[in-house]
Amino acid sequence: MRQSNIGWLFLTPATLILFVVGFVPFIYILYVGFFDWNTNAVDPTLRWAGLQNYRSLVFDTTFLNSLARTLVFAFFVVVSELLLGYVLARALMADRLWGRQFFRTIHTLPIVVAPIAVGATWRLLCVPGFGIVPYYLKLWFGIDYNISTNAYHAFATAIIMDLWHWTPFVTLSLMAGLTALPKEPLEQAQIDGGNKLQIFWYVIVPMLKPVLLTTVFIRLMDALRSVDEIWMLTKGGPAEATRFIGLHIWINVFPKTDYGYGAAMSLLTLYVTIVLSWLLFVAMTGRKGGAQ
Repeated sequence: MRQSNIGWLFLTPATLILFVVGFVPFIYILYVGFFDWNTNAVDPTLRWAGLQNYRSLVFDTTFLNSLARTLVFAFFVVVSELLLGYVLARALMADRLWGRQFFRTIHTLPIVVAPIAVGATWRLLCVPGFGIVPYYLKLWFGIDYNISTNAYHAFATAIIMDLWHWTPFVTLSLMAGLTALPKEPLEQAQIDGGNKLQIFWYVIVPMLKPVLLTTVFIRLMDALRSVDEIWMLTKGGPAEATRFIGLHIWINVFPKTDYGYGAAMSLLTLYVTIVLSWLLFVAMTGRKGGAQ
């Protein structure tokens, strides 16, 4: 009993910090979401709006398009990062790879770069008339690459930038999971005549599910709240082609100071994130809750 009390005592500081930085802001945003509050308006005070902010969201085409655009972006980056991360994890684990430790170190460097620095760097690489990316695409392939005027170029560049920044995280996660896999099931599958695809799908993937779930959840939540990189790269343009939901909320809350509407958008985005995470959990585990 005494050891149990000591354990709770050690957990108390972390619990208090989580309560202050997580639960308290959530309750405050929930409260503000029921008010019409714009500090730049004629009446900057809080005015009770009830569910009006949430009703407005249902008919706000800018918000709905931004949310749909963000879901497409999240799908592409999460799926691509999982595939690339697995291939790179296998490659970096190969005994025949010369300089394996060196390449592992180089590969993980993008993770430590701040998102705002990543966006600024890719902006310099891709800006027309200055960046090397449009120059060589024009020189070698005749492509007039311009993220300032072409929506497809801007959206594709945002995806590639995210892949460059966060694929190393997925690689490290999968490397840790692959390293911890027991050898016996793999050897047994080989003895039973399973080919590489069968061993991967029926043996490796099921054993990697905990790692895959954690990695997908982290990357999904990160992709749904991308702000810094996108703002530095395109500022949401051109024509709102890269105005993802995190950036859309930021624009409404800070430049426009529409705190009530921004709080409602934040809560709805949180709800969408929770639903998507639950659907992924059900799809990957076949369970609808914590019980077997």
